[in-house]
Amino acid sequence: MSFTRTLRAVGGVAAAGALLFTAAPTASADYIRDGQWALDAFNPQKVWKESTGKNVTVAVIDSGVNGDHVDLKGNVLPGKSFADGGGTADHESGDDHGTAMAALIAGHGHGPHHADGIMGLAPDAKILPIKRNESIGGDANNVDGAIRYAVDHGAKVINMSFAGPFALTEKEKSAISYAVKKDVLLVAGSGNDGSGKPYYPAAAPGVLAVGAVAEDGKVLGESNYGPHIRLIAPGERIYSAGTSPKYRQATGTSDSTAYVSAAAALVRSKFPDLTAGQVANRLTKTAITPDGKTGVTSPDPKYGYGVIRPYRALSENIPAGSKNGPLTMPKDTEPSAGAGADAPGGSPPASSAAEESSGVSPLAIVGIAVGVLVVLGIVIGVIVANKKRRNGPPPGGGGFGGPHGGVGVPPQYPGAYQQPGGPGGYQSAPPNYPPRQ
Repeated sequence: MSFTRTLRAVGGVAAAGALLFTAAPTASADYIRDGQWALDAFNPQKVWKESTGKNVTVAVIDSGVNGDHVDLKGNVLPGKSFADGGGTADHESGDDHGTAMAALIAGHGHGPHHADGIMGLAPDAKILPIKRNESIGGDANNVDGAIRYAVDHGAKVINMSFAGPFALTEKEKSAISYAVKKDVLLVAGSGNDGSGKPYYPAAAPGVLAVGAVAEDGKVLGESNYGPHIRLIAPGERIYSAGTSPKYRQATGTSDSTAYVSAAAALVRSKFPDLTAGQVANRLTKTAITPDGKTGVTSPDPKYGYGVIRPYRALSENIPAGSKNGPLTMPKDTEPSAGAGADAPGGSPPASSAAEESSGVSPLAIVGIAVGVLVVLGIVIGVIVANKKRRNGPPPGGGGFGGPHGGVGVPPQYPGAYQQPGGPGGYQSAPPNYPPRQ
C-alpha cells in the first residue's frame, strides 16, 4: 500500500498511539523522496512558509560530509577534520554517516523543482562538517576540539549523532560549557541500546538529548531513555544521502537527532533573538507525546516532552521563557549561590568566621550590628517619605514574554506515522561501531 493510500486508510482511526502530523506527501516520481515518510509527516510545505533555516549554520560533528553529493552541493562549508591527516571535512568518500545526517538537516534535493533525492527539513541552512578523531582514546568521546571549533566558526546549532558509555572528560565538559556560554544549542542522540543507561554526550548537562519514535507512533524500542531525554523525533527506516551507494536507509537515534537539529535551525532562523534555551523551549512546548498529550510540564524518561512539531514551533505564540529553557546547565555556567550555601557539612557561620579571623569579641559584634540596623532604619524612613510625596505611581515594567497564547494543541493528524511496509530502495548496513546510533 502506498503512503498516500495508507494515510487515507488510517485518517479516520483514532488509535491510542496516534500522533500529530498533517501532511500527505508531495507527488514525486522519485522513490527516494517518496520514501521520506518522516519529512512528509512534518508537512514541509507549511513549515517552509515560516522558515527554511536561512542564515543558520549547523555543525555536524561526525564522520565528515560528502559536500559534492547532488542533494547537498552548495550547502556544505569546508569545515575541519580532527582525524589523522587533518584538512577539511567536506569531501568524505568512505563513511556515509555524517553525509546522511547533513542531508536530513539541509539537503535540497535535485532535478526539476528539486523533486528528486533527499530534502532536508531546513534546506537553506548551511552545514559545517567536523570530522572527529575516532581512532584515539577508546574510552573517550573526543569532542572537545570539535565543539570549540564549531562555536568559533559560527555554528548556532551543533548536531552530535553519536553516543558512548564514557563520561565526559574535563576538557569535554569545558567545551560544552564554552558552547553554552556562547549561546550555541547542542543536540545529541541518546543511543540505541534500548536501555536506561546514560550515554554521552547526550546525558551531559547543557545538551538537548533526543530519542527516536517509530512509524507506528511509539517510542523506538532501541531508543535509550532516562531523565535527560527532552525530545523525540522520527528514527525508523529513514532514507538519506550516502557516499557509496548514493542513498541509504537506517534506523536509530542518529536520524532523530538530525531532525531535531534541523527544527532548531528553523526556529533560530525565524527567531534570531531567542537564546539556545528559548529555542529548545519552543520545541518542547509544541511537542506532543505518543499518547496525545501536549504541554507536558515534566519530561518523561521515554519520550521527554514529546515529538517535535516544527510548524507549531514556528507559528504558535509562545512566551520566550527563561534563558536556559528546559536545558540542565553545566555547573560552571550557573551563577554562584554564595559562599558556603548548601555546602555538604556546612561552612562556618559568617559571624564565627569573622570572629576567628579578626579576633573581635561577640559583644562588640552585637554592638556593631545594632548600630548598622539603626542607620538602615533612618535611611529607609527617608526613602518612604520621599516616595509618598511623588505625584505619580512608581515606574513599572511589563512581564516576561508578552501577548502569547496557549500551548495545549491537539494532534494534527491521527495515525500519520502509521505506514506499514514501505518503498524499495537502497539499503545500507547500520553504522559499524558502537558509538553510533
